[in-house]
Amino acid sequence: MNSVKDIRRKVRRTQTIVPFGVGGIIDLRGESFVAADIRSWSKSAERVESPRLAAKLRVEDFRSAPVIPSGKAAYASRSGPSYMRFPKWLFCPQCREMKFWRTELEEKDKHPGCERCPGRPQMAPMRFIQVCRAGHMSDIDWRRWAHSQSENHDQRQCQVRRLRFVATPESSGLEALQVVCEVCRANRTLAGISQKNILKQLRSKCSGAHPWQYEEDESDACEETPQAVQRGASNVYFPVTHSAIDIPAPAGLSEDDELVQAVVDNKLWPDFASAPDGPLAGDFKKIIAVQCDVSVEFVESVWRRTTDEATSKPSTNPDDDLSIAEWAAFSVPESVAGSKTFSVRRTLLGIDHTAPRSMQELTTAVSAVVVADRVREVRALEGFSRYEPTPGDEGEGGRLISVNTARRAKWLPAVETYGEGIFIAVDEESLRSWESLTEVRDWTRRIERDLDASFKVDRLRAKSGPVLLPRFVMLHTLAHHFIRQLSYDSGYNAASLRERVYARSHSPGSGHPPQAGVFVYTAAGDAEGTLGGLVRQGRPPYLAETLIRLLESAQWCSQDPLCADSTGRSLANLNRAACHACTLLPETCCEIDNSILDRTLLIGDNEVPGFFRETLRAALEESAEAVDLT
Repeated sequence: MNSVKDIRRKVRRTQTIVPFGVGGIIDLRGESFVAADIRSWSKSAERVESPRLAAKLRVEDFRSAPVIPSGKAAYASRSGPSYMRFPKWLFCPQCREMKFWRTELEEKDKHPGCERCPGRPQMAPMRFIQVCRAGHMSDIDWRRWAHSQSENHDQRQCQVRRLRFVATPESSGLEALQVVCEVCRANRTLAGISQKNILKQLRSKCSGAHPWQYEEDESDACEETPQAVQRGASNVYFPVTHSAIDIPAPAGLSEDDELVQAVVDNKLWPDFASAPDGPLAGDFKKIIAVQCDVSVEFVESVWRRTTDEATSKPSTNPDDDLSIAEWAAFSVPESVAGSKTFSVRRTLLGIDHTAPRSMQELTTAVSAVVVADRVREVRALEGFSRYEPTPGDEGEGGRLISVNTARRAKWLPAVETYGEGIFIAVDEESLRSWESLTEVRDWTRRIERDLDASFKVDRLRAKSGPVLLPRFVMLHTLAHHFIRQLSYDSGYNAASLRERVYARSHSPGSGHPPQAGVFVYTAAGDAEGTLGGLVRQGRPPYLAETLIRLLESAQWCSQDPLCADSTGRSLANLNRAACHACTLLPETCCEIDNSILDRTLLIGDNEVPGFFRETLRAALEESAEAVDLT
């Protein structure tokens, strides 16, 4: 990574998407930086192929930050994304003098140092910054803050920027911190700085710019009220990411079908299909024809065919397209052709008629098991918002800021990862019978009411579908407990595992098959992928034992009875019986921010029958019998 004056720091390639993607703040050894937009990326950024995800996001392609070489070659390389120093207001931890840092003060491979103190101690960034709902971020006007409670005329008219950040031992908390003007002695503590609209009372305005923008013509006139927040607060940065698993073409395609697939997967196809009568449509057709070794007429026939299919079928949103293709590939692995990036095979739980009753009950609940020896996932960063998450088409919230703040982004930063995983499908007939129970429907409806009132409703609906089904809550909870149990059994830590839940509802008459399964996988940033620990756990007899153990562990929580009897936990009360002690996972694991989780729908209680209730009951009876025998 580079700052303006080539100060060398290191971040992993995957971190350039989340959590240190465009607009994100990174703290390194007492310094603070913000990632600049993709205009700072060099032309050596590596291209990442993902036609399905590109079509969804309407971009030409994706690019990944190049790996910076190690050793002496790293100092000659300028290939990494740029990270700018932010905030620019710094203070000396010894003399407490504040200084507004400028680009020309940067020295290669040196930290900002105080020129007044012996030894030039490293200066520290101020803790508070200002952001707005329009996505802008800048330093707080500390001169205005220090003089905001001035008592005399000289203090109110003082324009000097010589400030000190003083810590007084007489008080505690933010009241002990003061910003003091060294000239007129005006001062104000940081007490109350976190209050909403505190900067509005000071008549502070939003800068209308991002930290990496220098020219005045790049800034926008912003009417939003800036809000003071801590630099490391969770509402400073809300990245909007998307991911897709690389799914090969269906197996057994004819030569004509293969050519059609090649045309549709071409990177220029979205541009041509979206504007077939546009001024560049003719050029797009010719380029696609040359690259796919077909005629221009063939490209036109493919467009007519896809248009006819689109008009004859109900429209679906792009999120549906990704989940449907992945569900079909995992639920019927024979339907897709194997490739270097996607290799899956069906396996069994390995349970026969001589197995214990708990295992027999498990076979009635689980309809299919597929192990993925190799999968490829592409994760892309579309943009970000600040202070409030980006809403859908309606409602208040933060504005989505593109990764290119100057113009529409034609490509997005992305990273490709390779790994392995286990896919489990739940028996649809048993699931529908369970979902039809009044207790289960009423219980889920209460969660859905909280979901509708949540500020995250648009994002969560994109995953769950238009209706929150009991299966989504149950399978999402199963995925979390599956990851926790695999972290004990497979050798991977929980933070290295990820989930994909296939349980969304579809609009009536859509014709899409019902989904009921989870895919837990691990992915690494190198081309070699991972080492087979999950594949081993997906084979008999290990998987059945893992599932039984996770159900047994799900019934206990160190927070019980508070956790088990909860009627609403976490942000917006979107969780029920789920907490950090039993169900929640690291943020990198979960698709929807540890939301919509409930152990009750998984294992049941006195009020609601869980889907795996009979399996758990049989396992507990077998454990009790084993204890009696000893």
